[in-house]
Amino acid sequence: MTRYAAFLRGVMPSNCAMPDLTRAFEAAGFADVRTLLSSGNVTFDARAQSAAALERKAEKAIRETLGRDFMTFVRSIEELRAILATDPWRGLRLGADPRRVVTFLREPPDPPPALPLERDGACVWKLEGRELFSAYLPSDKGPVFMTLIQKAIGREQTTRTWQTLEKMAR
Repeated sequence: MTRYAAFLRGVMPSNCAMPDLTRAFEAAGFADVRTLLSSGNVTFDARAQSAAALERKAEKAIRETLGRDFMTFVRSIEELRAILATDPWRGLRLGADPRRVVTFLREPPDPPPALPLERDGACVWKLEGRELFSAYLPSDKGPVFMTLIQKAIGREQTTRTWQTLEKMAR
């Protein structure tokens, strides 16, 4: 069995309880299902399969069990650890203590976006495979980084903080 992480787009406490999400993943046949936070982060064990196959299986079970649709992005825990072992923000000069985020994609965009994109203390910095790396400084202008991410790659993605990846990889 391989340990995986799933990141669901659009999940929040008001639209999906984590025990229900656990139940849906278990209904898909996944083992040792655990959720982290209340924003659609799930770890589970499954036989080694492609991310696409696991995403389809999870989405089908969520639809059948919860009557909801949440776009799902799967990575193995080993893939997360490999990402965490890098410094994708090397060379980025954004100011003191920027917040770092990773955006998950199903496939690398074709063509890739012209990067970096910067505005109001936010920077969509680098694309590596199916991950987009951004950073921002909190401001009263709201989540400017999300606007830049959508401009760069559209809405078929989900974003998590670097700290969430660290917790998921443990």
